[in-house]
Amino acid sequence: MKRMTALFSAALLAAGMLSMTAHAQEDSASASEQPQAQAPTQDFSDAQLQQFADASREIAMLSQEYTERLNAAEDEAAQQEVRMEANDRMVEVVEDSGLDVDTFNAIGQAIQQDPEMMQRVQEMAQS
Repeated sequence: MKRMTALFSAALLAAGMLSMTAHAQEDSASASEQPQAQAPTQDFSDAQLQQFADASREIAMLSQEYTERLNAAEDEAAQQEVRMEANDRMVEVVEDSGLDVDTFNAIGQAIQQDPEMMQRVQEMAQS
């Protein structure tokens, strides 16, 4: 369940990541004005960041599809079935990209705290 929640969080991040370039730049400007406690970021290779960007693009599309299906689900059991199917597909996308789910989630968390890394991943996703 924890893995599913983390992956859904990463999927939501991925869905919004591609449209956040201007917002991220604004955030980095305001972040420099006020000190924030930041967790240490891991060093990820360019290859891993590219794999994250590629998987994120595909997860963003899946997220839209499954959100529509989730909204159309008639009851809690149907919603749970959609969630489980979505999770399985997202895990498959991540693993097909060459990353494991934990690394994907770690990159997702790191880019939330590192505006420069987020910008690099966004550029990779757009290329």
